[in-house]
Amino acid sequence: MKTSQNGINLIKQSEGTCLTIKPDNKGLQIGHGHDMNIDEIITSIVYGVDIKNGISMIQADYILDRDLATKYEPAVERLAPQANQNQFDALVDFAYNLGIAHLATMLHHGFDKAPDNIPSWCYEEINGVEVKSPGLAARRAAEVKLFQA
Repeated sequence: MKTSQNGINLIKQSEGTCLTIKPDNKGLQIGHGHDMNIDEIITSIVYGVDIKNGISMIQADYILDRDLATKYEPAVERLAPQANQNQFDALVDFAYNLGIAHLATMLHHGFDKAPDNIPSWCYEEINGVEVKSPGLAARRAAEVKLFQA
């Protein structure tokens, strides 16, 4: 299954877009929230796109498409093969934000429990303390709404 335009819009809205490399959560990002790995940082190349001088919106979209196709869509297909399109999109957004391992943990409690469990994944660490993030709470609410649509 592929992420629909609704799912892509949710990711873009939630992640924002930065056409130059920026720091984020102890790492670096570019585009629509693409987390750079060490090889990309060293070479300044992501999926063949030279990023050291910034990228275009078309290149940001390409990087997002590659991330979805190579990482997140296969993982959601494997972990939630019963998902319909809206559920799939919501789970791809969740995984894109928190990672595949956290998606697996959340789904371990049961696919049917996802709408109840998604909202609890809205905490971030600030100065060593876990606090509820209004931004993450809003993102989780959007995921639940899409999942149940």
